[in-house]
Amino acid sequence: MAHWTDSIVGDRMAVDREFNDHVMNSRFSSQEWGLIMTATEFEIENADDADSARIVVNTEKVPQIIPELDNIRKQMGAMGGGQESSSGGGIVDSIKGALGLGDDGKQGQQEKLEDAERLTQAYADALQKHLEEKGKWEQVRIAYQE
Repeated sequence: MAHWTDSIVGDRMAVDREFNDHVMNSRFSSQEWGLIMTATEFEIENADDADSARIVVNTEKVPQIIPELDNIRKQMGAMGGGQESSSGGGIVDSIKGALGLGDDGKQGQQEKLEDAERLTQAYADALQKHLEEKGKWEQVRIAYQE
């Protein structure tokens, strides 16, 4: 039997395009976001209740990839490219690092994890809204239960 998310691949692609602005305005580059999404699983909470069912994210695997986000950013910087987001790279972060105020360490990793969780849940909310607007939500909710 196919996984319930297999039936919404096209819908996810549409939401990906719509959600791109959110990613661009976040602390994550598109490459980092791709890795986060790879480690994120989608579930439907309260799937048996049509009124309260909603898509939620399972991010239990995301902490394992958080250290890799730094590697992606370093590789992008080494290639001379990369996205200079509000929290990524640049002279301000270099100065903060020199003063010992940088984003490394457990606090920085925890902040990245929390930001990733918030952004993935916002994506899940956008996906559910898209499915509702296209009249597919009920079908997807039922498929999840099977």
